[in-house]
Amino acid sequence: MNKEKIALLVDSGTDVPQELVEQYGMYMIPLQIIYKDRIYTDKVDITPEEVYERLPIEIPSTSLPDGETITKIFEKIKADGYEKVLAVTISSGLSGTFNVVRLISEEFEGLETFVLDTKNIGIGSGLQAIEAAKMIEAGISWDEIKLKLTNNVTKAKVYFNVATLEYLQKGGRIGLVASILGNALKLNPIISCNGEGVYHTVAKARGRKKSLDKTFELVKAFVGEHKKFVLAVAQGQAVEEAEAFYEKLKTQFPQAEKIYFGTISPALVVHTGPGLLGIGIQLLD
Repeated sequence: MNKEKIALLVDSGTDVPQELVEQYGMYMIPLQIIYKDRIYTDKVDITPEEVYERLPIEIPSTSLPDGETITKIFEKIKADGYEKVLAVTISSGLSGTFNVVRLISEEFEGLETFVLDTKNIGIGSGLQAIEAAKMIEAGISWDEIKLKLTNNVTKAKVYFNVATLEYLQKGGRIGLVASILGNALKLNPIISCNGEGVYHTVAKARGRKKSLDKTFELVKAFVGEHKKFVLAVAQGQAVEEAEAFYEKLKTQFPQAEKIYFGTISPALVVHTGPGLLGIGIQLLD
């Protein structure tokens, strides 16, 4: 149905589950994970588990691939016969991906590109990408897709539970999340992205169980009276809790169009540490 020959490009920080990347033929800009001795490519030659295992020894940094790598992806898209590119990136408030892709696309001949700043991260961005894929598949016009996606930004939300604030602190990603006190009081903050797409604390709870209960309440409040929405659970070394949360969502939100389940990308794990549970919501009405 893709009459207008639209390609979908995402960055690996959007955490679109791998089977959907394959199903919809998404192109992926992999973030890089930088250790002292070598650079790894997110989701390509390193797994979240490997990052976790090494965290006690070394906390790597993350970065965008160089411009040449991104340009090559654009060349591949063009060679594959596409005429337009829909690029969906994690928040410009947390990463330079949006800007770099925008600048490269402006210089690139022969492809019309729209870059969406999701103002979100992880599966909060990923759900916007999945909706984009469905629109392309449904044959919705380019202009309408751009409009709908732009409107979807404020209708997407992600809530993260982290087991410790240590990594957000060390990675300089703490943003508006106050850390020292939190660690001392065993407070588990629930983190989201604000309107500018920067991390902030939405709520605090003492201890993990209360924190997950509170997250559930936040999801319920965000869904509110909406009839059409999708949900997602993404986890990093928190499989059992994630599966339990997934079951709870299925029971409580039978009207959800779909509940996705996946793993958090290695690049995000670097900044959050193990025991990470993220819940994404995309309202569709």
